[in-house]
Amino acid sequence: MSQPVLPPGTALPAARKTREWRQLALLSGLLSMDSSESAVVSTLFPALRSALGLPLSALGILVAISKIIWMIFGPIWVYVAQRIGRKKVLVMFCGLWGLWSCAAGLSQNFAQLLALYAIAAIGYAAGGPLVNGILADLFDESRRGRAAGWLYGGTALIGAVLGPLFGQLSRIPDGWRYGFFTAGAITVLFGLIVWRFFEDPAIGAAESKAAAPPQAMKRSDVRELLAGRTLRLIIVQRLTSSQLALTSFGVVYLVDVRHFSTATASIVLPFALLTYVLGTIIGGFVSDRAQHWFPRAGRLGVWQASVLGWGLAAAAATQIGWASIWIYAAIFALLGLLQGFVPGSNRPILMAVTKPELRSAAFSLMIGAESLGWALSTLLIGFLGDRIGLQTTFLWLIVVLNIANGIFMATMYRPYLRESGALRATIGKPAPAEASSRGEADR
Repeated sequence: MSQPVLPPGTALPAARKTREWRQLALLSGLLSMDSSESAVVSTLFPALRSALGLPLSALGILVAISKIIWMIFGPIWVYVAQRIGRKKVLVMFCGLWGLWSCAAGLSQNFAQLLALYAIAAIGYAAGGPLVNGILADLFDESRRGRAAGWLYGGTALIGAVLGPLFGQLSRIPDGWRYGFFTAGAITVLFGLIVWRFFEDPAIGAAESKAAAPPQAMKRSDVRELLAGRTLRLIIVQRLTSSQLALTSFGVVYLVDVRHFSTATASIVLPFALLTYVLGTIIGGFVSDRAQHWFPRAGRLGVWQASVLGWGLAAAAATQIGWASIWIYAAIFALLGLLQGFVPGSNRPILMAVTKPELRSAAFSLMIGAESLGWALSTLLIGFLGDRIGLQTTFLWLIVVLNIANGIFMATMYRPYLRESGALRATIGKPAPAEASSRGEADR
């Protein structure tokens, strides 16, 4: 069964419009559980390391392998969803696939754990590309920033709640096994809830006045997708972003470099997580308003400003020695807030330059680049941190790299204006008022 598409000129039923946010909540819950397995590993790794006799590098290997698998299998699941439908893929390979997480809890050695962890990651790789594509079909262009903010805010909030709960399992023998059992069972439950209550919108549903109904993805469409310069630049930007690596190594940095105790250093994490949730919500709203006030590239400006601001805040967090942990907590809170601006900005930007039927494929490429960048930065920081020290490593791979990344984003403006304008013309949408007043000067 192929994915349904919406005929041109078809208006969405009012009842469907009222259910958009409920559908988004279901997707947010499913997406959060797809990352629950990694939450178990990161939270319970000390207990897991003791039980299986693992070195510290095992954590980096587990993180890296899941991200690399996401990069490889994301496009594959998009291809499968074109033929059997997005809902079926989400239910079977993001929901019911949680049984593999349960199986990981039965591991007797690292080889078994790595194999089962990787198999679980194969199914979960479907979530990000398909959910972001569905989001574009649920919400029109003016609301996509807020929708993406709430999607990732809900995901982060569920993770922030489950993380400490998983941590309590370290108090009981083999608690890490129960962490995998619990995460897998809840994932299966969310899969069943999605199967029962989720209604997949037609591809292109938010562009109800499309000039022609979108067709199933073809090889020529993939070549066209990769020919887009905006997408290529976004891929480079996500590949070279090391923001997520700071979250993985932040507590270790405060312990090894600033000599706080582990219990004291971990105080910064709740601040970063909660402000990230707040940042996704505020950032989505700011992104939508900026696009309304500056229709040509408001969202891109918000995204670039957040990246540059994050780089400067990272310099304050890692290159200056502060006497109080509460100062670090405040700076990490700012880092979380600024990082939360990213999904509400870059997801709608990619939607604005990609045809409806190719959006899931485009997101699979972007999320694949994010995953690969996360894996590489994590491995590099771990490798160089042992040799030149974490502070120097952070200076180059966290601070300098991200500021350079923000400056690099200036190259996106011209192709974004050209390609978003071309897509609006293709699907029959009017050009933004600001763009219309200035004519074709930027083409």
